[in-house]
Amino acid sequence: MTSPISNAAAAPRLSVVIAVKDEADNVLPLIDELDQALSFEPYELIFVDDGSTDATLANLRRAAATRPYLRILVHAKSCGKSAGVDTGARAAVGDILLLLDGDGQNNPAYLPAMVKALDDGGPTVGMVQGERQGRKDTRFKRFQSRLANRIRGGLLNDGTRDTGCGLKAVRREVHLRLPVFDGLHRFMAALVRREGYEIRTVQVVDRERWHGVSKYGFWNRLWVGIADLFGVFWLVRRRRVPQVVERG
Repeated sequence: MTSPISNAAAAPRLSVVIAVKDEADNVLPLIDELDQALSFEPYELIFVDDGSTDATLANLRRAAATRPYLRILVHAKSCGKSAGVDTGARAAVGDILLLLDGDGQNNPAYLPAMVKALDDGGPTVGMVQGERQGRKDTRFKRFQSRLANRIRGGLLNDGTRDTGCGLKAVRREVHLRLPVFDGLHRFMAALVRREGYEIRTVQVVDRERWHGVSKYGFWNRLWVGIADLFGVFWLVRRRRVPQVVERG
C-alpha cells in the first residue's frame, strides 16, 4: 500500500472531510477503511469534531499520532454537520473534496469510482453524488426518504434521486461558492447545479450504522427540511449564471 501522502512538499488533490459528533466507536475502523480504499493516490484526511462529549476526539488524536496526513479540527460547541463540512472544506488543500458520514454507513470503497466519474466528466461536472441501493433503514424511514426525494426533485430538478447519501465528491472551489446553512448537505446537488455545473451519480450499497444512534429523526428535521426546501427553491430560481462568449 502506498502512503496517503508520499511527498510532504506536494499538496494532495484529494481531501477527505468528515464531520463527527459522538462517534468514538466508529472513527478508528473508518480510518482503516479509508487507508485501504484510497491507497491509489495521496490524500489528506480532515476530521471536524463537532462538540463530541465521548471519546471521539481522544481516538482521533490517537490515530493522528501515526498518520501525518490526518488533521483534526474542533468546534467549541456543536454547530451541525453542514457547518462541520464547511469548516473542513475551508481548511482543505485538495482540489477535490471527498465527503462521507462518520457512522460507518457510507462505504469508502466507492470513493475511487466517484473520483473517476468526476475526472471523466471534466470541468463541467461539479459533483458526483452517491445513490444508495439496498437501504438498511426502517420501512418508515425509507418511505419518508422516497417521499422527500420525490418532492425535492420535483421542485429543484437537481439531477439525483438521493441527496441524502453522505458519499459525495465535489470540486472544492465549487463547494466554497455555496451558501452555508444548517442542512446544506441535503441540497448540495441543487446548489451545485445552480452554479452552472452538472451532477453525476454513482450507485452505492448502504450499510447499517456500526455503533451509536442517529443524530436525526423524523420530527427534528421535518419542518426544518420543508423550510429549507422552499428557501433553496427561491435561491435556485433567482440565480442566473452568465456565459462569457467574448473576452477582450
